[in-house]
Amino acid sequence: MDIKEIPVLKEERIDKYLSNYLSFSRSHIEKLIDEGFVTVNGKQVKKRYVLSLDDHVLVAMIEPEVKQIYPEKMPLDILYEDDALLVVNKDRGIVVHPAPGNYKGTLVNGLLNYGAPLSTVNGILRPGIVHRIDKDTSGVLVIAKTNKAHEGLGMQFKEHTIKRQYMALVNGIIDEQSGEIDLPIGRDPKSRIKMAVVPRGKEAKTYYEVEEKLANNTVLLCTLHTGRTHQIRVHLAYLKHPVAGDPLYGLATKQIPLDGQYLHTRTLGFNHPTTNEYLEFNTSLPLYFQQLLNQLREG
Repeated sequence: MDIKEIPVLKEERIDKYLSNYLSFSRSHIEKLIDEGFVTVNGKQVKKRYVLSLDDHVLVAMIEPEVKQIYPEKMPLDILYEDDALLVVNKDRGIVVHPAPGNYKGTLVNGLLNYGAPLSTVNGILRPGIVHRIDKDTSGVLVIAKTNKAHEGLGMQFKEHTIKRQYMALVNGIIDEQSGEIDLPIGRDPKSRIKMAVVPRGKEAKTYYEVEEKLANNTVLLCTLHTGRTHQIRVHLAYLKHPVAGDPLYGLATKQIPLDGQYLHTRTLGFNHPTTNEYLEFNTSLPLYFQQLLNQLREG
């Protein structure tokens, strides 16, 4: 999310001032203000707020929603395909589907260019998308070609019968060989863009096993029992062992900058929505992840 600092050059109502300063419509500016994406001196304000010359204004540059998504040529690592679904191995740095402010370069743009039919259950911005992983998380995703397949896969996600395992590199040494984190997750009351462990959040369970201990880091195999937004990242950060490189929840170190979390969806297993046959897909760690591990092992 691009955050822009807006200089205040005149004392005026904030909605009018921003609609003149930015290329957004007055109605879209009002929507951003109402939804908390505009702050003045670190606080949310009403659209009738009158600016002062010394105010510090920040705006999340979220564009109005578009009604059409265009195909883009993109290399796709397809692990499996039949008439009902596709299974792909997503690269780090790729957003799964378009959203306000980010309509190009997503996996959906690449899937549209690939030309396979995609389910329409989730509308024009998310054709075929049954579940998602974060931009800087790599690994396995299943894509629905038909609405029937989408509904069948969606039910398995809802009932938590999908097998999902992630490889995570975290800061610090975890002493226990394994453990379960059973803590509810919801929107962080202090930040719209973050999730947090909160008392009234949704149930969230993450099971972890230690795969390797390094000098200052631990490699974990994490299994999801639920699938909340940023679940593994939030749970491990709560334990004071955030995912290495995580720009939202992490801690910078000399060896690993906060330029993207080291988190990879290694395994995805589910029953085929048409045949009910169990399918499981496994992927190796991407090269950048392997290279960092080798550097850390060498000290």
